Amino acid sequence: MYSSQGKHIADQLVEKYAPLVKKIAYHMSARLPADIHIDDIIQSGLIGLLSAGKNYDPKQGAQFETYATIRIRGAILDEVRRSDWAPKSVHKKARDLSASIQEIERRTGRDARDIEVAQEMGISLDEYYQILMDGNSCRMLSFDDLGSDDTHSLGIFEDRQQNVVNEVLADELQQRLAQAIAGLPERERMVMSLYYDTEMNLKEVGLLMGVSESRVSQLLSQAQLRLRARIND
Repeated sequence: MYSSQGKHIADQLVEKYAPLVKKIAYHMSARLPADIHIDDIIQSGLIGLLSAGKNYDPKQGAQFETYATIRIRGAILDEVRRSDWAPKSVHKKARDLSASIQEIERRTGRDARDIEVAQEMGISLDEYYQILMDGNSCRMLSFDDLGSDDTHSLGIFEDRQQNVVNEVLADELQQRLAQAIAGLPERERMVMSLYYDTEMNLKEVGLLMGVSESRVSQLLSQAQLRLRARIND
């Protein structure tokens, strides 16, 4: 329970940063199944915002909005993970697809093509695209999930002495991830940049690239799978 002063501070936080919560929620909702309502996502984000208000320490050197963004995204992802509806078969197919990409690229020394991955898996191209769509919807392929904890991956709000190893691993992951992204096929790299760097939604990315929203979703999922294949170890 909040004290009256605590409630006042919480109300001020919500009033000031509600637009930030909504922006993050709508951006992330594009990759979630239709049965997850935007109001539930926003509610989870508000919980993350309030958590940020309670735990923020300006001495750590990060701006509050930066820290709040991390907490808001983390709270939404936690809620999404808890409500993950996808059957194990969807996850297995996504892992098999990533392994096929890894094998083809190891064997050929170049980017694996759609048709090659489908043939490697013994499925049709339509089935391959359906796996991409299912995988993108089930959230396990989210780029946000490549790090297990956003606060650790950014290297802030940690006990430095106790987390030296975690910091080294996080830095190595970020370096390898940056290299892997730079090596993506041009269209996949463009989708990643527009979606994550400029924070366009799938529809906006599709309009800019002249493709359908579903095709953008496929490219995004394919890029994420390719990244997982390339940094699998």
